[in-house]
Amino acid sequence: MSTNPDERLRYDALLERDGVQVSKSPWGPEDEIGRMNWITAESQRAILEGLDGSAVFDLGIEYFFGMPSWAAAHDPKYEIWMTHTPQGSINDNLSGAGPAVHEKYSYCGDSIHMYIHTGTHIDTLNHLGYFGMFWNGWTAERDLGSRVWLKGGAEKYPPLIARAVLLDIAGLHGVDCLPDGHVITPHDLQAAAREQKTELRPKDVILLRTGRMTRWPDADGYVPDNPGLGLGGARYLCEDVGAMCIGTDAISLDVAPHEEPESFVPVHCYMFATAGAQIIEVLDLEAVAAEKVYEFALLAFPLKLRGATGSPIRPVAVPLRR
Repeated sequence: MSTNPDERLRYDALLERDGVQVSKSPWGPEDEIGRMNWITAESQRAILEGLDGSAVFDLGIEYFFGMPSWAAAHDPKYEIWMTHTPQGSINDNLSGAGPAVHEKYSYCGDSIHMYIHTGTHIDTLNHLGYFGMFWNGWTAERDLGSRVWLKGGAEKYPPLIARAVLLDIAGLHGVDCLPDGHVITPHDLQAAAREQKTELRPKDVILLRTGRMTRWPDADGYVPDNPGLGLGGARYLCEDVGAMCIGTDAISLDVAPHEEPESFVPVHCYMFATAGAQIIEVLDLEAVAAEKVYEFALLAFPLKLRGATGSPIRPVAVPLRR
């Protein structure tokens, strides 16, 4: 790891090309989780010992048929269907137990199918990279199997138990929801922290309220042209503040349309490949913002999906004792 004279947090480069960088992990050649290495048994214990317990805020959204999702690249939306029904089990006997048994023992079951980045979820570092190279030097030629990545999957992730801060950017601007395409800048981030009297510390999880959840679940209002973080804001949080990961209530942390037209989710690519920092998206931050709870413990638990580029999570915010 190297720092420049103003002490910005930066890592050594494995690839530098056309103004972008893929970084070498300071945690060694076997690292697959980047800044989440900052989560240790000691850090988790310190957070859990400081819980206030006076309230619990559920930051996750409900999954339902027809819910908004990011489908611009033609990924599948959330689908759910019954695989066993009470009468069907009598009629087709798929369980093998026999119709007479299912006259008494009624049987229901179902299945879901969706793009992994649907609903409230965390992105892993194998999600996006530059020029075919990903965090810590992973490449498809060496590290991708027939179906999933052999590096960086969600199964590697610890329970996310950390200090988190909410920056209410919509509240800063005095609106319920930021305008479409609003670029969150370093000035926005600094002004929100100052107005809220919220201290930003290294290794924090930073959650940004754009107010987009006020449009949920109207897909036409929620998904297109979302307000989001610009690249300057991402660099400020990752390099100057030293954030562990960044979350948003919008469909994407990247502002849409992007600041640079000839780019593709540049904040995502920078955070994963350069900074080694994760992203959490589609958070419901309305209740915690309404109560002006700006500092809390975030408890979120990724599913252990081997090789996956992300995972659904069920995040909760619990106030900390002052």
